[in-house]
Amino acid sequence: MALTPEIEGQKPKHRPIIRIGIFIIAHSFLVSVICCIAGVLALLLLPVLAKKTYISENALMPGSASPMISDQDVSGATRFINDLNSLKSKSQNTGIEIPRLIAHHMENMGGEVSYHKFQTQQNNFHPLHFFTSPDADTNFVNKTCESYAMNTIGIIRAPRGDGKESIVLVTPYNPLNLTQSETLSLGIAYTAFSLLTQVSWLAKDIIWLAADSQYGQYNSVASWLRDYHTPSFDSCHEVSDSFRRAGTMAAALVIRVADTSEEDALNIYAEASNGQMPNLDLINVASYLAVHGQGLRVKVERFVLLVDATWLKVIGEVFEFVGKIARTLNPQWKFGISVREYVEGSATLVSSLYNQALGVPTGSHGAFRDYQVDAITMEISQKLSSISKSRQTDFLFRGGRLIEGVIRSVNNLLEKFHQSFFLYLLTSSNRFISVGVYMIPFLLLVAPLPIAAASLFSDANKSNPQSTSFKSWRWLHPTKTVFLIHLWGAVVSLLPYFTYQIPDSNPTSRLLTWTSISIFALIVLQSFFRSYSEWTMLKSVTVSASFVGLCLMSVINFATAEIGAIFLVPMCLMIRPWRVTGKFQSAFNLVLIVVGFPGAAFLAVRGLFGVENGSGLDEFWYWVESLWAWNSATYIYMCLVHLPCWTWQSVLSCCVFVSDTNLHDTNLANTNTTRILIRVWSIKHKHDTDQTQTRHE
Repeated sequence: MALTPEIEGQKPKHRPIIRIGIFIIAHSFLVSVICCIAGVLALLLLPVLAKKTYISENALMPGSASPMISDQDVSGATRFINDLNSLKSKSQNTGIEIPRLIAHHMENMGGEVSYHKFQTQQNNFHPLHFFTSPDADTNFVNKTCESYAMNTIGIIRAPRGDGKESIVLVTPYNPLNLTQSETLSLGIAYTAFSLLTQVSWLAKDIIWLAADSQYGQYNSVASWLRDYHTPSFDSCHEVSDSFRRAGTMAAALVIRVADTSEEDALNIYAEASNGQMPNLDLINVASYLAVHGQGLRVKVERFVLLVDATWLKVIGEVFEFVGKIARTLNPQWKFGISVREYVEGSATLVSSLYNQALGVPTGSHGAFRDYQVDAITMEISQKLSSISKSRQTDFLFRGGRLIEGVIRSVNNLLEKFHQSFFLYLLTSSNRFISVGVYMIPFLLLVAPLPIAAASLFSDANKSNPQSTSFKSWRWLHPTKTVFLIHLWGAVVSLLPYFTYQIPDSNPTSRLLTWTSISIFALIVLQSFFRSYSEWTMLKSVTVSASFVGLCLMSVINFATAEIGAIFLVPMCLMIRPWRVTGKFQSAFNLVLIVVGFPGAAFLAVRGLFGVENGSGLDEFWYWVESLWAWNSATYIYMCLVHLPCWTWQSVLSCCVFVSDTNLHDTNLANTNTTRILIRVWSIKHKHDTDQTQTRHE
């Protein structure tokens, strides 16, 4: 039986997925509004959706064994603290005597002692070293031997181990100005080290790194790690002991004591460079042992000013009310939390997002993450700033037992941390948001960008039917133009290296020089641009580039992409040329442009949180300087994605565009008038011609 031929002129029926795409593009405005509202709502819901932390690796078994630290260990730590205090008060050359005293006590306890000399390094921006670790630059400030600092290292060889794995204890201290809190942190490490030299259950080597922090806590640890993994030779070494090593590092604990506090607590710092986080199990073990073993309150950093925010409390009341209604409908639904939990969870979440987006480590533990070693900083605080002898003994007991418990749990592992999460956000010490949850707000926020780009491209083709042919390459010109702007952003990112070459320059002059050269380069590039006759095609390419940049940044540092989407998406969706919008829309465009500029956003945050450390220009320069000094990917995002997009949105908003026509006049009203005059002239000319022909006939 012959098939029925298709009716001539009937359009082919598309597949369902294509029809859905066409429908979404046709209703792009409604879809964009729904996605943006859903994205903001999902972002506000994150503290509600946070889960309680749990230990994924059963082999850790925290708290399964009783603490073994004895009075003898604490007594030895007390004598060690007294020796440090007496040496500090008697000797003037503490920069050499204190490391020797620490090494003497390490050796008396049975540890293998060695020294590590290092020198302070420059953090000046260098384009060729950007994607390496901050300590990769070997340009030292001074090559003399007197400028060296000295780390002291003690190693315990595990009686049940094969020397292939190790656990690191780090105690930063400044030998030139040793404080009471640094003395106590050294005493806590001494207590744990004294016990670990005697136990028989140890299966991993223990490394105690007494890090000389006179040139910075991070610098001392990073220098030791660099030489630990890549040995170097130095002619200024005066100590005969060779550089000693242990096995591969399974975990690292940085021990600090807070200067003052109102309660006995444990502060945990975990953020490393570019948003890297240690395995969540390491934080969970330390938190569990601190709460259930030593009765300490565990705290993570939060934005204190958000705790008193009225608008945040109102949102918390709404979610609490919705949670009560949900539980009345079904008691098994556990949706909703109290207002206090929501406010504190939001303040902690914002702090976690900010620290990860900044890309700067919150402590010397960040140096270990550059070598894929899980590490945290444990800052133990005491209720009184000046404690008595009995309080000091109790403090050493609790701190030593806490370190002992964490080391014992890590010692039980047969492999590296891998069971729990590496991608997460904290809302409290015992609640977290996994990657599968916090990606939802980001996806909802950026989803309108490709839809808007496709809709703008479709509108540009409809306004000019000739462009629907595959032979038309009209999109190449706006693509080339957008590429030039992103190339300009790459040039801007490299300019600080040259501004540092200017002798006797201050931060303000460097910032002004950077800005002036950037503006001049943009003016030079403008000479390569043609007249903008089709703003829809240009905006379509710009929105597409922003979408690609945000998605790439989400792979490198999600927190930066999330915060960037909050600023970029409204600009990409709402900014239009002022000639095709009303006065209200033009004013709103101006607000978006001002808020979206990185400098304005920095000054707004600075005023909101009351940061007063100098002039605004100096503070902005120091902030940018810290980003490139720590090789933060946020700096690359700002220069290569955010700044070019902001520049194009500003151009789109302020310049005069013709709405996709073949006429290249710069005024839309004049273009319409010209069309009308041409049409009237054509009709009149045709009428006169007809009359002339009639007369001749």
